[in-house]
Amino acid sequence: MKRGAWMIFRWPLLLALLGGIGLVSALVGDGFFDLLAWLGLGVPLALIAVAWLRPTRRGAGR
Repeated sequence: MKRGAWMIFRWPLLLALLGGIGLVSALVGDGFFDLLAWLGLGVPLALIAVAWLRPTRRGAGR
């Protein structure tokens, strides 16, 4: 199956964008920006943890 660059890099780009928004909002202000920083930095970590803890399928590459 042939995949384009968008199909391969869409999730890493989304996670990078969320992390960047979280970092910038942590530097910009307080209140709502604190919530945005927590979400922007916490969601990628939560998704990484879910992917890491998910059981793997045997024989997926065959």
